[in-house]
Amino acid sequence: MEVAFNACMATFIAAGIIPAFEEISVDLGCSLQSASYLTSMTIAILGFAPLFWKPISNRYGRRPVWLISTFCSAVCNVGCAVSPSYATMALCRCLVAFFICPASAIGSGVVVETFFKKERAQKMGIWTLMVTLGPPAGPFFMGFVAYHVGYRWIYYVFAIINAVQFVAYLFLGPETRYLRVGVPHNRTAFQQEYLSFRRLDPAPFRFIEFIQPIFLSKYMTILIPAIAYSIVFNFASVFLTVEIPQIFLPKFGLNSQQIGLQFLGMIVGSIIGEQLAGRLSDLWMRRASARAQKRNQPPIRPEHRLWLSYAGFLLAVIGLIVFGVRTAQAKEGHWNVTPIVGIAISSAGNQIVTTVMMTYAVDCHPDQSSSIGVFVNLIRSTWAFIGPFWFPDMIESLGVAASSGLMAGIIVGASVVPTIACQLFVGRGERREL
Repeated sequence: MEVAFNACMATFIAAGIIPAFEEISVDLGCSLQSASYLTSMTIAILGFAPLFWKPISNRYGRRPVWLISTFCSAVCNVGCAVSPSYATMALCRCLVAFFICPASAIGSGVVVETFFKKERAQKMGIWTLMVTLGPPAGPFFMGFVAYHVGYRWIYYVFAIINAVQFVAYLFLGPETRYLRVGVPHNRTAFQQEYLSFRRLDPAPFRFIEFIQPIFLSKYMTILIPAIAYSIVFNFASVFLTVEIPQIFLPKFGLNSQQIGLQFLGMIVGSIIGEQLAGRLSDLWMRRASARAQKRNQPPIRPEHRLWLSYAGFLLAVIGLIVFGVRTAQAKEGHWNVTPIVGIAISSAGNQIVTTVMMTYAVDCHPDQSSSIGVFVNLIRSTWAFIGPFWFPDMIESLGVAASSGLMAGIIVGASVVPTIACQLFVGRGERREL
């Protein structure tokens, strides 16, 4: 849970300032669009920085990385709070993203190190749920902070949370990386888990290790799930998170607290989606395996899990269309709840796709679990970084309703169709080659 919460904090911090974009633009003398870049640049760092942290965590263990991550994030968030200019705040935001990012990427490796395969989807689902909850939960809670005590206190709250995380890791966060061969184990379990702050793996660093996750793109059973998930995440999470203030502020005249409340639908939808994706996914695979054993059939293939992803794609598409159409139909200055219902539906679909796709990729390559997390995070964050630069132009050119239809079509073409190909042809053929 500590690692899952840490993963949540990465995206929580990235999106937490969204309700305060208007206040930031006034205080720092920048445009509303420039204020949104404080989130976009954070997303970019969250995508690439884990390439650095993965080899470090492999050599020195996960625990030292968590401690460094939370302590330095707390310090840099204080820097954000006292920044006198846009450039200084942007620099501090980038440093926060660099230090807070490890859990959002190598968390998949911790899940594999800690839990049995039969629990994998449920536990992976908790981690992915927390990653998904970060973008809506940050604006939801920080909207209250920005409205009542000012946006700079958002950063102080971030720093306090990071400091509490540091203390929790110090006393309650054991080391999960364990090398079975080639390393002496002459200390007690407690000493190894809590008192070992030395190098675990004596193997020398190689440059290739820092870019190794990128080479996972050669496996279609990793690349296709990563792209399919990233497309859905970009529209059902990033688009809705970033564009809510820019759409709802001029249309409904909401303040920062009211903007934050719009993210409640995303939180509720994500939680409901995880209930369908986590335990149900494990139950789906267990029953299929039991059925195969009873009939003396070959072991069930990981592709069987992908059947559940289509429900997620469908919900994501329906939710986006409901959001776009109902927002376009709403009268100026008259807010109604129906766009938020669409957000909830889309978020449920996004969470189903997230859990199923991540678990499928890890099932196909369990030995690459932590690298898969880094690779998927890289694809997702790169796509999420690019999106906010073209979302406003799309809405301006097409309108909200037509934009939602375009995004639904992209999901079908770039996520659903490749997933069908992976399920029917790619997965089985790739494993034969391996």
